[in-house]
Formats: sequence, C-alpha cells, structure tokens
Amino acid sequence: MSGRPPYSRGSDPATEALTVLGLETSCDETAAAVVRLSPDGRAEVLSSVVHSQIDDHAAYGGVVPEIAARSHVEAIDGVARRALAEAAVDWTAIDGVAATAGPGLIGGVMVGLSWAKGAALARNLPLVAVNHLEGHAVSARLTEPIAYPFLLLLVSGGHCQLLDVRGVGEVRRIGATIDDAAGEAFDKIAKSMGLGYPGGPALERAAAAGDAGRYELPRALLGRKDCDFSFSGLKTAAARIAQTLTTDQERADLAAAVQAAIVRQLVERSGRAMDGWAAQAGEAERVFVVAGGVAANRAVRAGLEQAAAKRGFRFLAPPLAYCTDNAAMIALAGAERLALGLTSGLDAPARPRWPLDEAAALADPMHVAGRKGAKA
Repeated sequence: MSGRPPYSRGSDPATEALTVLGLETSCDETAAAVVRLSPDGRAEVLSSVVHSQIDDHAAYGGVVPEIAARSHVEAIDGVARRALAEAAVDWTAIDGVAATAGPGLIGGVMVGLSWAKGAALARNLPLVAVNHLEGHAVSARLTEPIAYPFLLLLVSGGHCQLLDVRGVGEVRRIGATIDDAAGEAFDKIAKSMGLGYPGGPALERAAAAGDAGRYELPRALLGRKDCDFSFSGLKTAAARIAQTLTTDQERADLAAAVQAAIVRQLVERSGRAMDGWAAQAGEAERVFVVAGGVAANRAVRAGLEQAAAKRGFRFLAPPLAYCTDNAAMIALAGAERLALGLTSGLDAPARPRWPLDEAAALADPMHVAGRKGAKA
C-alpha cells in the first residue's frame, strides 16, 4: 500500500484532470484503456487496447462463456500493462480504476472486476464499478463533449434500448426489446445462412450485393405505438428461408432483406422516441446518439441519421473503434463518476444482469418470471 490519498497528486476533480484506467471483460474482448477527463468535460483517450477472442470462438459460431473467461484470465494482466505503457503513464499518474461490473457473461465480468479490485487495493486507488451499458451510453463523449441530456439508442448483440440520458447515473428507459436484441438477430440469422463469424459484419457485407425486395419478412408489433422492439419473429422467418437458399445471390438478397427489416424497425421506434422526447425536453438541445456494436453498421447509421435530421436532431455516433466493446468507454464512465465522488467498495458484485434504469426494470420488467429462454 502506498498510503497516498484517494486522488493522485492530491488532485481536485473540479479543477484538475482525472486519469483513469478502465477494464472491460463482459464478453469476448479483453480490453484496457487510459482516459483523461478534464474539468470542462472533455475526454482524451491516452490508450485503448483490445485483445479479441474471435479466433477462439470462430469454430463454434458464437461466444463460448467458459472459453471467454479463461482467455480473459490469460490476457488481462498483459493488456492492462500495455495500456499503461501506450499511454506513457505509470501508476503514480492514475487517479482511479474502473471496471465493468455487469451486465455480461459472469465469468468474464468477474475476471476484469477482480483484477481492478486487486489493483485498487494494492495502489490505494478508488474503485469504480461501471455498468457496461453506461459505458456505451457515454462512448460518443470520448470524441466530443456532448452535453446532457440526450436521447440514446443502445443497440448491440445483447441489448436494444432507447434511453433518456439525463446525466451521470440518471437514465430513463423509453423502450426496449421484448425478446432478442438487434445484434443477436444479425448474428443468428447470419449463422443460419452460413455467412461465418462474427455474423453481423458478414451479413452486412453480403447485403451490399443483394436485393432487399426479393423476400418478404414479417414486421413486429404493428398494433402498438410504443418504442419497444421485437426481433424474434424476423429471426425465425429468415432462418426458415435460409434453409431453402442455393446460390450466393439468394443469400445476398436475404441478407439485404434482413438488414432492411432491422433498420426499418430501429428507425421507426427511434423516430417515435425522438417525437416524444422533443415534446418533453423543453429548451434542451435535440441530440440523438446511437451506440453499441450495431452502430457500426453503415445502413443502420444512415437510416438513423436521416430520421434525426427529419426531426431537427443532431445525430452523433462514436467512431467505429468505440462502437464495439472497449475499455475507453468504461474508463470515461468511471472518470465521470469519480469526478462526482461516486466510488465503489471492494465488495462490489459482478452482475450478469444490471439494467441502467433499475426503477423501470423493477416496475415494468421486460422479461418476467416463467418466460423461457436466454432472457428468463
């Protein structure tokens, strides 16, 4: 133990920058990053290191939790050391350690969070346990200081939510998927079509040469006017069509139809959310942010950007490197919390489920007891 105070150099977060080491291990990337947050809210990414496990899981067509957890154990120390080295800082320059504490594959979450606890204890640094979804929520702030509040579409392999982001830790759920996430639909449909792994990027590549009008796919929740999503019906219908495909052109056409259907639903629900948010936001700047792995899809970005422009919203998306899982977003979320004095104890739990809007999740759960499947 160094015996030093919680903030390095005796820094005051109101007047001096905070430098935070972040760790992300919620799925199949072992990531570490160093981010510096200035008092004016500007973030500087000093380093961002991501060790991908794609090769480890490719043979299985998806992420195997046990393999992912073992890989995190093997890689975490080296990745963290590399992040410090690339940032050209040592531990004396670090003000705090942030780590994903959920939601995610529990074995992987435990690895990163345990490493962060050990580092915080050994170096007498504050620990910040970060919600992975909050990391995605602030990811666009890595490159420019977006003011709160803003409207967020968080769309990834495991999550699909529309959120009113009012400030650090102040998030209200507007809509969410009632079954599968959009990224899950991309990946599983790509797998049923034999397009390879990872499925989302493979399906996007195939769709570039396809005719989206060749196959008619179902539209979900047409009788409802809320902002919830559903992709299970689309996934089932596409999988059935996939069994009949015999040529590359047919695969390309189905890929294009699937991508168009997903984009249409994301745009429709986001448009409704923008209409409602604009009516309630008063004089706040109209900002619509899309984040998460599916935000890397060019068709998704284009459709959402058009919807935002139509309604007078400023459209923002993180650079592609910060759309997929990374530790820079975790470090930034940790730094923003640290600046407000929001730290975690060494007993902070690893959580496989952790909704951003816990009040809404308790009052109106999207997945209730007794429902079968991965989200039960």
